[in-house]
Amino acid sequence: MDNLNTFQRAARKVKEVTLPTPLVESPAFGRSTGNRVFLKPENMQRTGAYKVRGAYYKISTLTEEERERGLITASAGNHAQGVARAAKQYGVRAVVVMPETTPPIKISRTEALGAEVVLHGSVFDEAFAHAQQLAAEQGLTMVHPFDDVDVACGQGSVAMEIFEELPEVDIILVPIGGGGLASGVSTAAKLMNPEVKVIGVEPEGAACMKASLEAGEVVALPGASTIADGTAVLEPGHKVFPYIQKNLDGIITVPDEELIPAFLDMVENHKMVVENSGLLTVAALSHLPAEGKNVVAILSGGNMDVITMSNVVQLGLIARGRIFTVSIMLPDRPGGLVQVSQIVAEHSGNVIRLNHNQFATVNRNAAVELRVTIEAFDAQHKERIIEALREAGLDVREVEASL
Repeated sequence: MDNLNTFQRAARKVKEVTLPTPLVESPAFGRSTGNRVFLKPENMQRTGAYKVRGAYYKISTLTEEERERGLITASAGNHAQGVARAAKQYGVRAVVVMPETTPPIKISRTEALGAEVVLHGSVFDEAFAHAQQLAAEQGLTMVHPFDDVDVACGQGSVAMEIFEELPEVDIILVPIGGGGLASGVSTAAKLMNPEVKVIGVEPEGAACMKASLEAGEVVALPGASTIADGTAVLEPGHKVFPYIQKNLDGIITVPDEELIPAFLDMVENHKMVVENSGLLTVAALSHLPAEGKNVVAILSGGNMDVITMSNVVQLGLIARGRIFTVSIMLPDRPGGLVQVSQIVAEHSGNVIRLNHNQFATVNRNAAVELRVTIEAFDAQHKERIIEALREAGLDVREVEASL
């Protein structure tokens, strides 16, 4: 994987199964970060993620006998679809072991591509151990999701395409789970231009690569807790780790809370659905110094189920103050509700839920509780509405919002 010709060969091969994903410049992120920001939308691939690149290239390097035995892998979802798509292309059997926590959309799409899905364990590492057992029992050929040099070469085709479009790229942000994408992208990028900076981005609750780099060797986390399920890996790949050590310029860790507003930004500014692992690089943009650099954020996938999407949207609106709830104590007499509604309307707020609780106090004649959920433009608008209610002499306190 130290040879540029290898990456060029892989880039040509993966074009047989990938869609073009041209860079998308983001003026909105550019204004907010002080850099020129481009997005590499791998969420727009047929399988909804970049993983088909590494899977297809790896399977193309296997012998006919290795393919005919049948393929097996473990995956939280995106690599599963990549292997299923590649196996279908070659007309061979594919078995995919997925964690029981995998979003339903990833399971159904993997099965729709013809793969046999086995659910096992709560995290990737448990699923992979079961896949190894099945491979030994059934003689299947393992296609590792990240700890394989050929797989990493296929993923490195992402970097080749970035340089084709933007030779003057200064910084590439790449999500990290086990390290397959990061090792391929960073190695290919350094071969193209040793001066380019490649920075990995991990979820705070599953930062196994950061821990390994700090230790100087691969280490395993005791557990992982993150909504970025595609990067919830306990231990990075041993085979790709040396390439990470050599070519990655740093790691940014992102808390789950930052992924929620990042989802809203992508939907509102670019009309794109990006899954939580793919949003890591978007959230990381605000962690870079504002230096007017050409920055590319790789959006690794977009396979998010509708229920998760709905939850993230609601949490994002609440986090940004666009939906909030206040508790107002009012005397139980006519006109109180009208007064509140009028103040909210005068300040361009929109009431979306009311809850009138007559049993909040022992003496309801003295006061009853009115809980009002309100839609605002932003956090500043929310504060203006709350202040107006208080200026009217109302007993107002903000409480946990819900939709």
